[in-house]
Amino acid sequence: MAENQTKPPKDASRRNFLKVSGAALGGLVAGGVIGGIVGSSMNGATKPEQAAPETQPAGNAKDYNQAPMFFNQEQLRITEAAAERIFPKDELGPGAKELGVAYYIDHQMAGQWGLNAKDYMMGPFYKAEVTQGYQDSYKRNELFVMGLQVLNDHSSKKYQKAFADLAANEQDEVLTAFEKGKEVQLNGVPSSTFFEMLRTLTIEGVYSDPLYGGNKNMGGWKMRKYPGDQMSYMTIIDKNEFVTMEPLSLHDHLKHS
Repeated sequence: MAENQTKPPKDASRRNFLKVSGAALGGLVAGGVIGGIVGSSMNGATKPEQAAPETQPAGNAKDYNQAPMFFNQEQLRITEAAAERIFPKDELGPGAKELGVAYYIDHQMAGQWGLNAKDYMMGPFYKAEVTQGYQDSYKRNELFVMGLQVLNDHSSKKYQKAFADLAANEQDEVLTAFEKGKEVQLNGVPSSTFFEMLRTLTIEGVYSDPLYGGNKNMGGWKMRKYPGDQMSYMTIIDKNEFVTMEPLSLHDHLKHS
C-alpha cells in the first residue's frame, strides 16, 4: 500500500511531461497555446485571461485598402486637393476626397498601368500628332509625379503657398493654366498631358469598383443611382418605371461561411 503511494498520480506525470517537452521545444511553442500553458505552469503563476479585442462598430471600421502604395505623404496630399477641385463635394453628394480618389490614383501608379508594363517603351521617340496622345519616354507614374511637383512649384511661385494650401479659387486658376498647357511645361511635356491624366483618373476613381481604392462606400454610384455589379436583373427587367437598386460591389459576391 505504502509502495503504491510513492508513485506520482498519472495527472502529475502528464503535467511533468508537458513541462519537460515544452522546455525542450523552446521557441517552437512560445506564444502558442501549449507555450502559454507550459510557461504559466513553470513560473508557478497563472496569468489573467486576456479580454477579447473589442469589435469596432461597423460605421467606424477601418478601410485597409485606403493606404498609399506609391505616393509619399505630400504627393498624396497634392493629389487629394487637385482631385477634389475636379470633382468637388456639393449638395448632391461627396467629392473626390471623401470618396478616396487619391488612393485610387496612388494604386494605379503603383501597378502595371503606372509602370507602362504592357507598353513598348523603347525609342526612337518622335513628337506625336494630336490624335496620337502621349508618346514620350516617361512612364505614367514618372510623368504624374513630375506633374505634382510642377503643380506645387507653380503654386509657390504665383501664390507663395503649396498647392494643397491654396484657396479653392486659386487652385482652380492653377489647374486651368495646366489644362490650357501653354503657361507651364513638364520637362518638354505640355502640362495639359498631366492635367488630362489627372482628370481621367479622378473620374475613374469616383466611379470604379471600391476594390480599386476609390468610390468609398459606393458613394459615386449612389449619386448616379447606378446599381453596381448586380448578378441579375431578372426581377425588374419587365418593369416600365425606373427601379432604384442598392448598389453591389465585387466584394458583395463573396460567399461568407
